Amino acid sequence: MRERHHIIKQVEISMNRTFKSNKLNIALTAALVLVSAGFGVAAHAATDTSNLAVSATILDACTITTTAVDFGNYDHNATSDSPGVGSVTETCTNGTAAKITLGEGLNKKVASVPGVPLRQMASGTNRMAYYLFSDAGAGTLWGNTDATGVAQAGTGFAGETLNVYGFITAGQNVPVGSYTDTVVATVTF
Repeated sequence: MRERHHIIKQVEISMNRTFKSNKLNIALTAALVLVSAGFGVAAHAATDTSNLAVSATILDACTITTTAVDFGNYDHNATSDSPGVGSVTETCTNGTAAKITLGEGLNKKVASVPGVPLRQMASGTNRMAYYLFSDAGAGTLWGNTDATGVAQAGTGFAGETLNVYGFITAGQNVPVGSYTDTVVATVTF
């Protein structure tokens, strides 16, 4: 029996050592986990920096659209010129300097002065003279050169509209018909 008691004692001692050894292993493992997670002993991390440049370029840009000048019905017996109003709409980048010119039309008179075209509407071979102005008082002819164009400064907002004031000279004795012309509006920037 003594021998049995001695064996039990040795098993207890062995188990006690194993238990203490396991506790030590658990404690060491926990300490390693804490250190690797940044707790306890501070880890050293290296860094480097560089500047990231950011840039953009805004270019001059313009678009142009028009609405027709419609004179309606012309009375050749009227004593005053017949008016009509259309428009030119430009959209230019904010700060863009632009000039809007109106071409000579498809039926200009051959004797036109450069920049001040003598425009004509046509109905077949028949012609009827008309003029385009940048002001309602018909004081400034709107032509096709830099000097006779209309200056605009782009705002960046859509639709800067300029009226085109047209007048058909009174007293033109022309045959019955539907008279038309096409004038090219150009924005130069």
